[in-house]
Amino acid sequence: MATSRFLTVSELGELVEGYEPGVTAEEQEAFRRMFERDKAYLREIGIPLETGRGSVFSDEVGYRVHRGDYALPDLELAPDEAAALALAGSLWSVAALAGPAASALRKLAASGASVAGAGPGGEIVSGSGDQVGGGAGAVGLGVLDGFEPRVDATEPAFEACLAAVQAGRVIRFPYRKVGDAEAAERHVEPWGVLSWRGRWYLVGHDLHRGAERVFRLSRVAGAVRLVGPAGAVQVPADVDLAAMVSAQAPAERVRTATLAVRHGTCHALRRGAQAVSTGCIPPARPRPVFPADMDLLERTFTDTERFARWIVGSGPDVLVLDPPELRTAVIARLQAAAGPAATDGG
Repeated sequence: MATSRFLTVSELGELVEGYEPGVTAEEQEAFRRMFERDKAYLREIGIPLETGRGSVFSDEVGYRVHRGDYALPDLELAPDEAAALALAGSLWSVAALAGPAASALRKLAASGASVAGAGPGGEIVSGSGDQVGGGAGAVGLGVLDGFEPRVDATEPAFEACLAAVQAGRVIRFPYRKVGDAEAAERHVEPWGVLSWRGRWYLVGHDLHRGAERVFRLSRVAGAVRLVGPAGAVQVPADVDLAAMVSAQAPAERVRTATLAVRHGTCHALRRGAQAVSTGCIPPARPRPVFPADMDLLERTFTDTERFARWIVGSGPDVLVLDPPELRTAVIARLQAAAGPAATDGG
């Protein structure tokens, strides 16, 4: 790109550091092989490498990259486009593509586009965070007062399900339906992963039941296993994933959990809970037994698996007294976490 004329292989060998053709026949042959490999790679990744004659007096082929065919124009993003890019970056910052997402946003910012930038640890700065690039008149998420989008993609099954969709591979996983104490094995051709009303769902064809099904990722109760060859799953051309989720996703059922929370801990959990007075809960049921250094609280929830994951993060400072399915889910997660330690005698 630094020259307007075609450069021959020998000229490239002289101009590019570390690209010397060498002296012996073996060194020159190694140089030619390296050049052919690099040339093929440039074309493979989409760089328009042109060939032509460097001079009317020479028959040797030369090479160049025309700047006008390769350089990107200046990028100007509308406010909604900047918000969409920043929100997408925040999603991938907690999934497998954290590095590429942060890199992409940095490149956009370096070109003058105003999008949320990547912090020193690669995290995405959004909402009221500092903008990266774009100058004083730039438009980014920072101008959207009161709007701080967050995308939660921390479901353990998210990355494996998404990888299966992209690879077109069948998957198996244990799945616990609402009200079931035990998980059942599912064998699914995955069609897509999407978010609906703050929850992540897998849409696909259930091979055991021979029908289309929607699975909430928070209810996947174990590892997602990819089986079979890549490209085996073909998504129907007329499938509407969003319509399937909206039609099949069960309505949220609000339930109440009874928790014992240690004094002076779990302030975030306490903010959405209410203390239980002495007596009965409800009056017809005896008061549960719990340690004296704990408070008895009640908190509503809709998603058992998600709420169980949050409770487990509090360790021994929270005991689940009711309902039984929430207590079972918490115990299962604690046992899974303690598995390696228990094996080692810890």
